[in-house]
Parts: sequence; structure tokens; C-alpha cells
Amino acid sequence: MLRDGALEGQTIIVTGGGTGLGKSMGKYFLELGANLVITSRKMEVLEASAKELEEETGGKVLAVQCDVREYDQVENVIKQTEEHFGQIHGLLNNAAGNFISPTERLSHRAFNIIIDIVLKGTTNFTLALGKSWINAKQPGTILNIVTTYAWTGSGYVVPSACAKAGVLAMTRSLAVEWAKYKIRLNAIAPGPFPTEGAWSRLLPGDLVKKFDPANFVPVGRVGEHQELANLAAYLMSDYSAYVNGEVVTIDGGEWLMGAGEFSHLEKIPQEMWDMLEASRGKKG
Repeated sequence: MLRDGALEGQTIIVTGGGTGLGKSMGKYFLELGANLVITSRKMEVLEASAKELEEETGGKVLAVQCDVREYDQVENVIKQTEEHFGQIHGLLNNAAGNFISPTERLSHRAFNIIIDIVLKGTTNFTLALGKSWINAKQPGTILNIVTTYAWTGSGYVVPSACAKAGVLAMTRSLAVEWAKYKIRLNAIAPGPFPTEGAWSRLLPGDLVKKFDPANFVPVGRVGEHQELANLAAYLMSDYSAYVNGEVVTIDGGEWLMGAGEFSHLEKIPQEMWDMLEASRGKKG
């Protein structure tokens, strides 16, 4: 999407960057010339991903183990990144956790785990790096991954909905407060993008086929990782310098279809519409 070298010389931290969508977005950052730092709790996964990404792109990747729920570990990532690459230019808060369940079946601990990873983890990194940038009088860009149910709400993913709504509120609030420091904050709300094993963990067995996300997307398919990477790179780059406090939805129209009061009428077969039209004609 962007010209070669669009992120040349920039250093970007991606939380949850060793697998899935975080890895895909990080790969495109590398291809555009950025230095990449990936974090997660599993060092062996990070090291394997870092080696793979460097071989595929020729870029430089630093892997740092980090539990985003622990502020001191977040500060350690920033410290190691600055020692390794110098300045930090961008942060992609991608680390998350989720499971689908009736809320009354969740223990308070399970609820707290999701809140802590998604909301606390994002605020930890945002606060730590934001303070560092402000103290150094350095501009920066923060991009947060949210969901469309951050503003609509959704049953059966209540901890995630609560946490993502908080992340979205923080994004919009700090976009106003920190603009004077030349720090921009934006968010992306992705629809269904297939990642290895993710949906089967959320919906085991035949439920995956029965509730295939593609069936609920007006364009009739799920997203491709490169499509999300294109958007993330744009929002991280100087091309989007006037975009601040915005959340961009990339879901093929999924949430609009689900939000429409009569959208479920999509399931009515053409033959029935013909009958309804004919009956209206007779009345007319």
C-alpha cells in the first residue's frame, strides 16, 4: 500500500507481536523499513518469530519477553528497545485475550484476566511510553487494536467488551490531551481475520463451521492479514499525520449488518420477497 521505505528509520513496538495479526502487521512494518520490537509472555515463540521475520524481510527484530500486566516489565521493554535501537517512534498495542462464555459462568478471576491483559496492559504501555516521550520532548504514535463491540457492546464476550471500550475511551481522550506533545493516538476495530487456532479455541468442534464469521459479513468473506497490515502501517506513518483520536473499522460491513434493526431479513429467500411484492401489488 505504502511506498518503499515509508517507515525507514522508525522503531515500532508491537505487543503480542510473536503470532497472529500482531506478527503480520509487524512484518509489513519491517518491509517498509522499520525496526521492530515484539513482545509476549512466551520467549521461545518470540525468538522463533524474530528469526523468521528477519530472514523473510531482511529487517532487524528485537524480541523481549513481557507480561503487559506488569508495569516493571513494560518499562524493561522500553529500556531494552532504547539501548538496542535508540529512539522509539511507535507503539502498537495488540496484546489481548478473550473467550466466549455466558457471563454468569465466568469466575471473577477469569473476568479479571481479560480486563488486566486488554485494558491494564494497554494503559501500562501507553502510560510508560507516553511519559518517556513527553520527558524527552519527542513525538510518537500509538495505535490500539479495539473491536466494534467496544461501542455496541456484545453478549458472551462481556470482559472483552468492557476492556476494549476502555481502550477506545483512552485513545480518544489522550488524542486530545497529548496532541500538544506531538503524540497521536488512533485505533483500529478489525472484523474477522483468520488466525491459526484462534477461532477453534473460542468455538470448538462443529461450532466453528456453524458460526463461520464469513456468514455474517456483507462482502461474503473474512479479512486478509495484509489488508489489516496496510491500514496499520498507514496509521503508524506520517501519511496519517492529521488523523488523531480516530477509530477505523475494517470488517467488511459486519457490525453495520448486525446493528441494523431489520438486517436479519437478509435470510429471507428471494421467492418469499417475490410473494410479498406480488401481494403488495394486488393491494395497490
